[in-house]
Amino acid sequence: MKKVRGILALLVAVVVLTSILDPRFLSAYNIGNIARWTGLFGILSIGEAMVIITGGIDLSVGSIVGLVGSLLAMMLASGVSVGVGLLVVLGLSVLIGVAHGLLVTKMRLQPFIVTLCGLLIYRGAARYVTKDATQGFGVGHTELKYLVKGTPISFPGPGGDVVAVPMPFLLLLAIAIIAGVFLHRSVYGRHLLALGRNEQAARFSGINTGRLILLAYVVSALLAGFAGVLFALDVNAVQPAGHGNFYELYAIAAAVLGGCSLRGGDGTILGVVIGAAILRVLYNAINVLGIATQLEFAVIGAVILVGVVVDELVKRYAAARRTRREASVEEKI
Repeated sequence: MKKVRGILALLVAVVVLTSILDPRFLSAYNIGNIARWTGLFGILSIGEAMVIITGGIDLSVGSIVGLVGSLLAMMLASGVSVGVGLLVVLGLSVLIGVAHGLLVTKMRLQPFIVTLCGLLIYRGAARYVTKDATQGFGVGHTELKYLVKGTPISFPGPGGDVVAVPMPFLLLLAIAIIAGVFLHRSVYGRHLLALGRNEQAARFSGINTGRLILLAYVVSALLAGFAGVLFALDVNAVQPAGHGNFYELYAIAAAVLGGCSLRGGDGTILGVVIGAAILRVLYNAINVLGIATQLEFAVIGAVILVGVVVDELVKRYAAARRTRREASVEEKI
């Protein structure tokens, strides 16, 4: 919880500083906009966090977003019903996760290699199937678009304006609660954290590590597919070559910033949600304050680097403190 409190303090500090520099940051429209993007990227980040907690990584989530968005728009435009379209793309996402999990657990391939190949394959498949043509939803499918355009809840905001809470943010909260209960309140979640800390020890303790790793990749791919549906509906027109590009960086950055260790075995769902919010607040602050948007990726890269460095320093500090404590006990004996 110390990590969560730390990143929450960072989020509050960025919000306060940016709102002081430009009061427009706290406008009702801007708050709703940040919440919508936080919801979209937060869903993607929770799936990525599940894999990172096992000690792996999923570099393919951005390409899954592109593939799912392209296929769904193409199918709906050709007359396929919404239910069948969603079933196909989400089923495909699950199959992708199963393939990743089996390659990592049965073939013992490195997650980095498996998902990097997935990144290239799914992007190429999206471009081939659609012939690189932009796919759109047009003006129809308003009920489906409610998943990203809807604002079922609102509350009074600064200056008397009404802040509308977008559906993606509510979906993120629902998914975060389910993921949080699984990770922090169930025996399977504790097993997932244990295998991330020491897979061999977890296996010797009777934990089916292969099944849990497979599950983590399935969850990651499924949430990437679901986020891909939402992203596609949000932009309404999907360009197969570019839609979802580099989104894996946002997901990884949010997970790391939220307290997930790239070594595995550590992380909280609440931290990941806050991490996703920080990234969107930083991006929004760049726009609001008139800073060059070309610095966006520089900011993300810096965030990942700082997160890894801090994680390493914390682990070294904890190891040194543990060593001193054990030495003190031995001296007393």
